[in-house]
Amino acid sequence: MAVLPRWQRNPPERARASKVAARIFTMLGHGLRLRCPRCGIGRLYGKLFRMNENCAHCGLKFEREQGYFIGAIYINYAATVGIAVPGFFLLDAFTNITINQQLALWVPFAVIFPLLFFHHSRSLWLVMDHYFNPAQQLFSVPPKPPTDN
Repeated sequence: MAVLPRWQRNPPERARASKVAARIFTMLGHGLRLRCPRCGIGRLYGKLFRMNENCAHCGLKFEREQGYFIGAIYINYAATVGIAVPGFFLLDAFTNITINQQLALWVPFAVIFPLLFFHHSRSLWLVMDHYFNPAQQLFSVPPKPPTDN
């Protein structure tokens, strides 16, 4: 008699895993589009380098405390290194580019890419933090009050 994998013995567990994966991919999509990780509607940035304090749609506070986005620096660094180091070795293995030509390519990349990826690293940090530690579990988030016109 063959032993079935756990997810085949327990179909609700498979459905739960499917919902978790769908939630992760939905939140990552919000993050890549620079939207609020909770509702996916509000924009994270009002201007080029000015992040909104709260989501205009659901009221989620983006920066929970001072120094909150230190983790975004690690994401930005990991993305830069994750592209530059394999790129260096791939070019070294498959082309005849000298070390000086490689440096002329990768040093500017290592300076410019983090500036261009800045918004997305903050957004992905916010998504990751909101997934593992949703704001409603830390403190209550009141509904957005109706505006009186």
